[in-house]
Amino acid sequence: MRVLGLISGTSHDGIDSAVVDWTMAADGVLTGVVEHVGARPYEPELRAAIVAALPPHPVDMAQVCRLDTLIGQAFAGAARECPAADLICSHGQTLYHWVEDGRVRGTLQLGQPAWIAESLGVPVVSDLRVRDVSAGGHGAPLVSAFDLPLLAGLPGRAGALNLGGIANLTVPAVPVAYDTGPASALLDAAVLAATGRPYDEDGRLAAAGRVHEGLLAEFLADPYYRRTPPKSTGKELFHEGYLARVAAPYALDLPDLLATLAALTGETAAAEIRRHRLDTVVVSGGGVRNPVVMDELRRRAPGVRFLVSDELGVPSDAKEAIAFSYLGWLTANGLPGTVPGCTGASGARILGTVTPGHGPLRLPAPLTAPPERLRLR
Repeated sequence: MRVLGLISGTSHDGIDSAVVDWTMAADGVLTGVVEHVGARPYEPELRAAIVAALPPHPVDMAQVCRLDTLIGQAFAGAARECPAADLICSHGQTLYHWVEDGRVRGTLQLGQPAWIAESLGVPVVSDLRVRDVSAGGHGAPLVSAFDLPLLAGLPGRAGALNLGGIANLTVPAVPVAYDTGPASALLDAAVLAATGRPYDEDGRLAAAGRVHEGLLAEFLADPYYRRTPPKSTGKELFHEGYLARVAAPYALDLPDLLATLAALTGETAAAEIRRHRLDTVVVSGGGVRNPVVMDELRRRAPGVRFLVSDELGVPSDAKEAIAFSYLGWLTANGLPGTVPGCTGASGARILGTVTPGHGPLRLPAPLTAPPERLRLR
C-alpha cells in the first residue's frame, strides 16, 4: 500500500511530504520503500497568518475558519506535487495544544482534509492526535509508535531524538516518549524578532556567540523540565512572549542569546539521554543541520553515539512525514497507532478520522498484530 504522509510541524514553515510503499512480511517485518520526500514552503501570507494565530496572540473564529480552509488547500497543493498514493495521512498544522496541570485537555490541528480528498480523490486519514487525548493521553509524541519498531534490533540502549520546533525523545527499553523541551522554537523566535529571517542558517549567528550561564540557569528553572513523563508541550508555552519575558533582563546581543538557546536545547535533551543511560541516539529533524545545537548535545552527553536517521534509511528532514505515512498505514489496516506507555493513554487506540475519496471507501481486511520491526529503504 502506498501511503502519502503530510505534516507541518512546530516550526510552521511549510509542509513535509513522503510517499512510502509499505509491504508486510510473514515474519512481522514491515518494509517501507521511500519513493518520494519533499517540502513545500507555506506562502508568505499564509505563514504570517499562522504565526499571528499562535499563542500568545488572540484569535477569533473567523481566523480559525479561514486558516482551516487555507491550510487544507495548501496541503492539497502539496499532495498534488507527490506521486500517486492509495491513501493520504495528513497531520495538518497544530495551532494549539491545551495543557493544564500537566494534563492535555485538548489539541487542535487545522487543515480541512476534505480539500485534500476532493483534489486527489483518495481517502484521507486526519485528526490523529485527539483520539489519544480522549483516552487520557498527551496525543504526543505520536512518532513513538514509529520509533519503537524502527529501533528494534539496535544494540545497547538506543533512543530516538527529533529536533523540530520542540524536541522529543523515545526510549524503547521502558518504553517511554515525551517532549524534552524546545529545539528550534525559541531559536527561531529570537532570529525572527531580531532580523526578520525565519532561522539562523547553519547556526552561524549562534557560533559567533557565548553561552550566558546565568540566563541558561534561568531557562532551566522552568517547571516543565521537572515534570515526570509522559508529558508534552509546544508553542503555547515556548513562544516569543516567553522568550522576551525571560531574556529581556539580560539584554544580550543576538549571537550570545542564540548560543545560550542552543545550549538550552542541548542540555534539556542531553539530561534525558543521561537519565536513561542511552548509548546510541538516532537524531532527526531540522536541528540536525544546526552544528551549534549538535555540538552542545554531544558535549553534554559524552560517550553517546549519535546517528543521523538517514543511516537507518529515514531522511532526517522527512522523518515525521514518513512516520505519519506509517500511522496512516496502521489506521487503514485496523491497527493502533499509539503506545500507552509513551503517550500516557489508558490503552492503545486506532487513530484518526477517514474522509472518503471519490469512490466508495474500501479498506484492507484488519491485521491481527502490528509490525515487530520496520525496515526502510
